[in-house]
Amino acid sequence: MTTGGFSSFGLLKEEEALTLPSLTNNDAIEIGLIAVSIGRERALPVSFEVRIGDWPIFHAALDGAKTEHDWWIARKARVVNLKHHATIYERVLAEEQGIDWHKENNVEDETHAIHGGGLPLIVKDQGFKGILLVSGLPQVDDHLLGVEILTEFLARKGEVL
Repeated sequence: MTTGGFSSFGLLKEEEALTLPSLTNNDAIEIGLIAVSIGRERALPVSFEVRIGDWPIFHAALDGAKTEHDWWIARKARVVNLKHHATIYERVLAEEQGIDWHKENNVEDETHAIHGGGLPLIVKDQGFKGILLVSGLPQVDDHLLGVEILTEFLARKGEVL
């Protein structure tokens, strides 16, 4: 299985646990800087983007990243904007239900990627506000890196998971 043995239920619980206390431009930049720090430390060939709404507040491509990562980022962002859930959640849910996600949502694979690495930024008492996007690794690793980045951001904010 290419989706890491995740369950849709577990991924929803993970989204709840990663709820942010706030999401300002400075918060988005801090999330991006955490991403870059982790990526550089591990010499990962990845690209990151942090958006508030449709506005890219932070974007970085580390050594070894490819321009095609931006295409993946855009496709993943469309999924998260449409459904307000992680891209891997949408993929796992479609697999569990045995449905063609793209057909069910009347969108094309060329524009919407249900591959790991798109994570919703959900703010306490406000709901969906933005997206963290990771591209360059296998989809499960993109997702897990995104979770690690948000976990570190929450730890720095004094939020306990």
